[in-house]
Amino acid sequence: MKWILVVLVGGVAPVQTDLVFEKLSDCLIAEEQLQQTYANAYSALSQRSMMDNDEFDRRRGRHHRRAREEAVRKLANAGTCIPHNGTDQPITSLDQPAPAPQPLSPTPSPSPKP
Repeated sequence: MKWILVVLVGGVAPVQTDLVFEKLSDCLIAEEQLQQTYANAYSALSQRSMMDNDEFDRRRGRHHRRAREEAVRKLANAGTCIPHNGTDQPITSLDQPAPAPQPLSPTPSPSPKP
């Protein structure tokens, strides 16, 4: 079975990547690397904000807290590995099952009798 890495932007909106793995263990390693990349980006952003905050007055501290909270929301992305069914259809939601195939021809409705 193949596995695909999906990123949940903000923890809710799935974004399909083009990363397909033969083994679940490889996909999980990629997921860990994704999390580490986000953690490093947040750490760098946080350190820069703290240095900038030292240069400004106390009012700026309030802005720093708001900016930090906003950064946390932006970086609240998570990766997850899901089974890959081999189709090229994009993932729309992880919670909803795939839609049932529609019949090719409409079923005739009985005609009303006078």
